[in-house]
Amino acid sequence: MTAKWAIGLMSGTSGDGVDVALIRADAEHIEAFGPALSEPYDPAFRARLKALYGGKGPLPETLAVERELTERHADAVHHLLAKAGMQAAEIAVVGFHGQTILHAPHERRTWQIGDGALLAKLIGIDVVNDFRSADVAAGGQGAPLVPIFHQAMAAALPASLGRPLAVLNIGGVANVTWIGADESLLAFDTGPGNALLDDWALRHKGEPVDLGGALAKKGRIDDDVLAELLSHPFFDLPAPKSLDRNAFHSTVVDHLNAADGAATLTAFTAASISRATYLFPAPTHNWLICGGGRHNPVLMSALEERLDAPVQSVDALGWDGDALEAQAFAYLALRSLAGLPLSYPTTTAVPVAMTGGRLHRA
Repeated sequence: MTAKWAIGLMSGTSGDGVDVALIRADAEHIEAFGPALSEPYDPAFRARLKALYGGKGPLPETLAVERELTERHADAVHHLLAKAGMQAAEIAVVGFHGQTILHAPHERRTWQIGDGALLAKLIGIDVVNDFRSADVAAGGQGAPLVPIFHQAMAAALPASLGRPLAVLNIGGVANVTWIGADESLLAFDTGPGNALLDDWALRHKGEPVDLGGALAKKGRIDDDVLAELLSHPFFDLPAPKSLDRNAFHSTVVDHLNAADGAATLTAFTAASISRATYLFPAPTHNWLICGGGRHNPVLMSALEERLDAPVQSVDALGWDGDALEAQAFAYLALRSLAGLPLSYPTTTAVPVAMTGGRLHRA
């Protein structure tokens, strides 16, 4: 297969903006990386987007937000092309994840808004979207989808990092990819990532994130509340497994003050990630952390205390930890074009390896 340039777009469960990234790959091997950028959503649009979570928003508003979301993604593509000094004709495909507003694989339902056909027209490049539906329809979890990309990225890492290796993405929801000594994969959502803490910070501080862990740093962990949070039945399920962003609620910490609530929710994310180790076939040699959560020093310190191996940000290895998921969907779009699997029984619990994605011609 010939290597091609592809663009990936990711608007994660945190709902804070769109990441866009450029890679060159042949659908199996990654050859090069272009620039990446992030474009935040303004508070008003973010609020409209979050109002749709759960898939219960009025249809006219859902369609209006979907169109605006698509237009914002088109703008991000144009800005990236300008930054890269490239033309649309040089790009083989764009991988458009869209915005998840409902994820209920136990009901064989998942919903990512975003109009792939409109995006293709707006940018003049073929678009692949709807990456999760085929997996969910076949009985899979539909998430996480990044493990095959993590595996491709890890192939170039120094042998000194060893195997097994864990790549942990802390977005709104946290997910882990375990890569075995024989390159076998196991992947699953570990529990909440930043979502509960972000919502708490917005509610108590008027800020969409606990920047630098400043609020949590002032607080004390309530061990009784933490134990109650960890009693959620999700943690007793076998892997692979996945979550909706709103599967957990912070009501159990509502009686705590702002700082103690932030400290407890941060500890909850770290503790739920630690519990994921019980599901690994073998202990890991290293943990590589990507996603927004790696910017929170309080959370990173909690992971260092709780996990069974060294913890480091993927940026220390030369990866772009903010762009990784966008890069992954560029890679998945190339795999979709090539008819290669996006998910496997050990990554989403789908019965057989599954292709996926819908192609929209420009």
